[in-house]
Amino acid sequence: MTIKDLAQFHHPVSDIFAKAVNEKDYEPFSLTKEQIEHFNEFGYVTNVKILEEEHVDTLREELNQIMDPEHPGHDLFYEFHGNQSTDPDTVLFHSLGHWRITEGFHDALWNPAFVKPASQLLGDKSVRFWHDQLFCKPAGHGGVVAWHQDYSYWIRTVPMQHLTCWIGLDDATTENGCLNYVPGSHKWGLLERLELGGEMDALFDQLTEQQQAMIKPVPMELKKGHACFHHPLMIHGSFANKSEKSRRAMVLNVFADGTSSDTNDVMLRGTDIRVPKGEKMQDTFFPLLYQA
Repeated sequence: MTIKDLAQFHHPVSDIFAKAVNEKDYEPFSLTKEQIEHFNEFGYVTNVKILEEEHVDTLREELNQIMDPEHPGHDLFYEFHGNQSTDPDTVLFHSLGHWRITEGFHDALWNPAFVKPASQLLGDKSVRFWHDQLFCKPAGHGGVVAWHQDYSYWIRTVPMQHLTCWIGLDDATTENGCLNYVPGSHKWGLLERLELGGEMDALFDQLTEQQQAMIKPVPMELKKGHACFHHPLMIHGSFANKSEKSRRAMVLNVFADGTSSDTNDVMLRGTDIRVPKGEKMQDTFFPLLYQA
């Protein structure tokens, strides 16, 4: 069975999400002035509703299908880690590239409830897709995602005008390993990239004593279908899931139109995708999601 590569389609291919024809259609999904000010001051905004109940159900069903390494679309993943945890007693499923495989994960990129807030938080700029992720922690033994900054993985693109949206496919709680932020840490500069599934606090060794004293993590407890947006330098991570409930999440990473490649090397690990240094990020794998 051959699976069609949905990266070839730079528009929704189903009716799963509402379609926006003009700017008026996007207005109901706009963030408030207060939400944008909070993002600028603290590096994040939370509790933004992105998905309806039926959307969550569709994406969960698709997730169950594509987690199978024998799925016919498996070769379309950029990365597929059945377990990226460095602790053999815990599990952290992590994948990238599933937007190429199923209609729901593909069309979620153009969801008006996502792209309108994304544009606002990027300074009212046009939005291009960077890459997607799935993070799944099973009940009872879900692994950590160590403290990190997203842009430390993305320095092959410039300038830094990126944004991350973390969307719960389960209710996210402190008990099942919800996302945590260190408010204001987006103003501390770029730190060295470390192992994502490694030692939880390793990143903090790079901080000054003053910064370490300011570490007061805030848990992002969310109902399924709701999201957090955060700055590319925000220090964030999530603790183990020792609860009786799973914690599944999808992540959408974007940047402002006009971002360029800063390398001649492979752009996305696990692929042969390249964009010559100095050239604009666009075309097949970096579609325009919203025109400001």
